[in-house]
Amino acid sequence: MHFEELKTNIIGLVKESQIKLGYSKTPINLYYPAEAIHTLLDSTRSIPDLEAALRDFSDYACDELGKITFSRKDDMFCITIPETGVEYVHENIENSGFLEAFIACISDGHCSVDDIIAVFHRFSDHVTVQKTTHDEFDYLIYFTDGTPDSYRYCLHNEFGHMVYHRFTPKEFEKFHF
Repeated sequence: MHFEELKTNIIGLVKESQIKLGYSKTPINLYYPAEAIHTLLDSTRSIPDLEAALRDFSDYACDELGKITFSRKDDMFCITIPETGVEYVHENIENSGFLEAFIACISDGHCSVDDIIAVFHRFSDHVTVQKTTHDEFDYLIYFTDGTPDSYRYCLHNEFGHMVYHRFTPKEFEKFHF
């Protein structure tokens, strides 16, 4: 099992939430399709076996994230990060600067894709930008060398406002966006 990738992903999502909404010492629910968990754990387990893997993951991540719990409806999992895990992320995970600047830019209702690209270039000269023909997003932007982060940012102009989704490189590859 590749528990570290799932833990890193959870920590990243909690940090992203704290940047967007501010810090609150309350549990956070994260929703994952089973296929995303399979990808992060590098697993092809059945749903019951995936539930067992998540119980093992909770033990693995307990020192930092507290006792994670989960529930499932069909192929969708809700992973609950307790207050102790939320506090751990707040107290121990540094802000990179990039994600804060990116979220501030995209939160501005008048930002353009050029404004977003400029944010990426403030943090690196190694930026890949691809205009896509995908139905769900218009641009793919990422740091070519993985610094300051390795996520794939998929942007879409939705009714005049830019929206985004972040994917790990493995998720992005797997789902062939």
